[in-house]
Amino acid sequence: MVTIGTFDGVHLGHREVISELKRLSSLSMGESVVFTFEPHPRIVITPQEDTIRLLSTKDEKIRLMDEIGIDHLVIYPFTKEFSRLTYDEFVEKILVGSMNISSLVVGYDHRFGQGRKGDFNSLEMLSKTLDFKVEQLSQLVVNNKIVSSTKIRLALGVGDITKANHFLGYQYTLSGKVVEGNKLGRQLGFPTANIDTGDSHKLVPGDGVYAVTVQTGGNIFNGMLNIGVRPTVNSNADHKTIEVHIFNFDQDIYHSEITVHFVEKIRDEQKFEGLDQLKEQLKNDQHVALRILSV
Repeated sequence: MVTIGTFDGVHLGHREVISELKRLSSLSMGESVVFTFEPHPRIVITPQEDTIRLLSTKDEKIRLMDEIGIDHLVIYPFTKEFSRLTYDEFVEKILVGSMNISSLVVGYDHRFGQGRKGDFNSLEMLSKTLDFKVEQLSQLVVNNKIVSSTKIRLALGVGDITKANHFLGYQYTLSGKVVEGNKLGRQLGFPTANIDTGDSHKLVPGDGVYAVTVQTGGNIFNGMLNIGVRPTVNSNADHKTIEVHIFNFDQDIYHSEITVHFVEKIRDEQKFEGLDQLKEQLKNDQHVALRILSV
């Protein structure tokens, strides 16, 4: 049994579809298969835009799918040639011809094929001629709002971590390599690790200070993180500088890979009159972050 989609973020709406996929697969004594694409279709179809920001990288998507516990994850290369397949060609050649599907489960807004012209009605007609079953799930509503990747991106863009995490079903993450910074934080008594995600499409939350947990070397630490826009010095999306101060931590992690989990926003980024004022604010931020992270 198969479901298809980009599954950016693998959020609660996606999990509802995958949960039904697993249930039906179990009932039919079959295997659950998630069919997704790499790169994201919009990156291939409209490369000139360069505005798409994704909730999950390929590695993050693989990890999230593994945690859910599906039997198979198919990551199909999305190319210009592939994008030209009509919806009936995609179903007949790929899903039926190559994968030999018996059943298909899709979300409420699923569209596919060239120009996204294929929809559930198209699938129903094809299922009769190509001999497979198809089921469409209704939209998932949380707090009277429909869960979608777009809404999560918008929430993260304004720093609404609480809403984003609620819709995701887990804490939003950023991973990257620790690179050299200007070491101002060390002078203030708040040394920071500067993170370069190295991914031009991974969404970086809106500017501000956040309470976070930091995963490094197999351990998890509490911390606070600042995001701000500066002249381009690395390959992070939108050229944002991402600096995290890890509490009670004094290890050399330059060039190491770390993962930051966003828990809650503390405040907006702001300009201070001097270093003394900045230092006092950082102390306040740490108190707030520790209170948030102790809950």
